[in-house]
Amino acid sequence: MERILTVSYRQLYSLSLVNFEEKLLFQYLTDHSILRDLLPNQITHLNIDIQNETISQLSEIPSNIFALILSLTKRLIHLNFCQLFSHRRTWISIYYLLEISSMSSNLTELKINVETFFDWLYLLDGRLDSLSKLIINVRKFLYKHKPSYINGGWKDLPKLKCFSLTLNTYEQEYDNQIIALLNRMINLEELILFLLVRRVDKNYADGVQIYNDILIHMPRLKKFTFSINTVAIIEKKKIRLSSNEDIENSFIGRGYGQVSSYVFSQQMKNIGHCHVYSLPYQFEHFFGLNNSFHFQDGIFDKVRCLTMNDIACPFEHQFFKLTFHYFPFIKELTIYNSRPQKDKEHSSTLIIFPHLILLDLVESHADYAEQFLLTKNTHLPCLLDLCITYESLTILTNNFITDPTRLNCTQIFELNDQKTSEETVGDKMYFMQEGIVDIIKSEGEVLTTLSDGSYFGEICLLTRVKRVASVRCVTYCNLYSLDAAQFETILGSYLIICFFLYSNFPIDH
Repeated sequence: MERILTVSYRQLYSLSLVNFEEKLLFQYLTDHSILRDLLPNQITHLNIDIQNETISQLSEIPSNIFALILSLTKRLIHLNFCQLFSHRRTWISIYYLLEISSMSSNLTELKINVETFFDWLYLLDGRLDSLSKLIINVRKFLYKHKPSYINGGWKDLPKLKCFSLTLNTYEQEYDNQIIALLNRMINLEELILFLLVRRVDKNYADGVQIYNDILIHMPRLKKFTFSINTVAIIEKKKIRLSSNEDIENSFIGRGYGQVSSYVFSQQMKNIGHCHVYSLPYQFEHFFGLNNSFHFQDGIFDKVRCLTMNDIACPFEHQFFKLTFHYFPFIKELTIYNSRPQKDKEHSSTLIIFPHLILLDLVESHADYAEQFLLTKNTHLPCLLDLCITYESLTILTNNFITDPTRLNCTQIFELNDQKTSEETVGDKMYFMQEGIVDIIKSEGEVLTTLSDGSYFGEICLLTRVKRVASVRCVTYCNLYSLDAAQFETILGSYLIICFFLYSNFPIDH
């Protein structure tokens, strides 16, 4: 990289900096490399991708990189900041960087992932007044430490033509904040919304409400793509939550195009869930799939991350079979369901999820571990990450003595595969059911050898520090893994071990 940055590129106008470690990228942008000349004088299109191994903690460095880019660039019109890959997103927080007043006024297109709602407000306060296209993912709302300059009264955004908003947590600010901001986009031609909404003492978001509160204020709108999940909670007022037929009728005659919905209500608990979305479905995430869903809207071939949630009825084998058929390309699956399966005599038909790499069963009944992790029921050829409670895993494996060839959850590594690498951050610990591994230093020195029944990675998992050695497979290996949350849960049952570990390896709690 150093050699590349010592050459002059007089015709270069588009630049992609991909897979950079954040500290190194910040160093390149602040030293006297060729980037200090390219960014202000030549670059009009810029793509940034940052490694984010420690995604659980928000780093200030990416935020500073973003602010530095906007202050340096004079000709920049298109910026993609960490949205190159959907599976790797770096979240930044910039609303506190008020001293950064000099920004690229020529910027017309921005793709970005921000930590809070206030960061979104910050971007739309007039600093980037030439924006015509904004694609933004907001991680969460922030109700504490509200910046003093955020007091409403913002101007309209007449130059904005295309706007996409993704909000992946259920929030209650749909009516108070989101609608008000959308109403400022008076000349919008394309609107994309992926929202998880919580409404208290109000009905679901439906075709009438969306049209009256949002679309009627956008007379030039040509295309509206949406997926809106609403959780309605009735606390004080007596409200009859809409049926699915009511929801479908609310979209008729208002120019929405093809729309589908499904509704699930628990009247005894005064809570209901409704999901409305445009067809064909265009998003990579699908939240809230439950037994009320009717598999009749075509193939959801864009979906890569699926969340299933049903608090009333179990998911049976046949439902998962349909899920595989209608969601054929999912890579991540999370299941929330505490109900045991009723049909324990599973169908002889084997279900295959050929692309699934992550399975989260932490908030599900142990029956779903049997459903997915026994090879007689389901085949998961690409599974890499399994999130599961220790109790469910011990039940499934009969205290880890079950034949590993019957399970999908063991990770099988071949000779000379490197399982962990020196200088990477520890995010899991591993149990060896079968096999031999060497613990080696970067120069090749073998520190020790581990075999059946051993484990490794627990100290780095506790301290979140970088590993001081690598692990290389000497033979074929079958491994189980535990992440930080699962490890803490297990330790909670063994206070003496907790005391020993935290005394010898102190960390913040």
